[in-house]
Amino acid sequence: MIISMTGFGRGEASAHGVTAMVELKTLNSRYLDVSVRLPQQFQDKELQFKEVLAQHISRGKINVSMYLDDKEFQRQAPVVDAQKLANYVQILREIQTTIGLEGPLELNQLLNFNDLITQPEPVQDPEHDKLCWSLIQQANAIAIEKLMDMKRQEGAQLEADISSRISGIQEAIIHIQQTTDGRAEDLKKRLQERISTLLDDEKIDADRLEMEVALMADKMDITEETVRLGAHLKFFMEAIHSEEHAGRRLNFLTQEINRELNTIGSKANDSGIAHEVVKAKEMLEQIREQIQNIE
Repeated sequence: MIISMTGFGRGEASAHGVTAMVELKTLNSRYLDVSVRLPQQFQDKELQFKEVLAQHISRGKINVSMYLDDKEFQRQAPVVDAQKLANYVQILREIQTTIGLEGPLELNQLLNFNDLITQPEPVQDPEHDKLCWSLIQQANAIAIEKLMDMKRQEGAQLEADISSRISGIQEAIIHIQQTTDGRAEDLKKRLQERISTLLDDEKIDADRLEMEVALMADKMDITEETVRLGAHLKFFMEAIHSEEHAGRRLNFLTQEINRELNTIGSKANDSGIAHEVVKAKEMLEQIREQIQNIE
């Protein structure tokens, strides 16, 4: 079963005034690469979060977006440090007296002091943190399910397209095999006719002619290549329908198929076979491009 490397999934979970949202977006990548930034209080759980994703996805770049809306346990409101405010007011009035500057103090003069207003740290509540982490996990599970559904749907489309092109390559092999049937006898006949035009019949060594024809036929024989090519295509289709992730295996088989096609093209010495090889390689190149998107 083919699974696409690209996909998107979003999950959301809420309870007791807290809402967690997780978005997963996957892109092509040779290896598994997870990019996630958890809320500060859950930084120690990053490895656990990644391990959950790795149970479902074998390779690809995963971008994780996370949002935690905590209405009940919000950060405390900013507060003014009254003691510092009084100290700064006293300092500013002393400066006015020293330089002989009259007039009331203005608010913007005091706001220039950045440490007057502070943001208290949120109150730590283990039970509340436990609730938030549970909601993040629930949202992530939903996001993974939706992501995998999309990846499987795209994979089914890839499978149909690749299977069609593999069938095209198999048809090209059949045409090649039909063309090669009886080539040795045809080669012998053409070679005899060609030599007869150059030499008298009595000067032709029949045994030598047979040997030369055999050598040429052996050099041009592509039976082993077509048999191996057929086996590679069979393994390719088995990998497509396998329950395991097939991306890397398909990539390897594509290289092997291309190697056999190149050998057939170089050994055949026939325009018809060369034409079929070109068609097969065009379809294989399209398959190679599709495979880059398979997990």
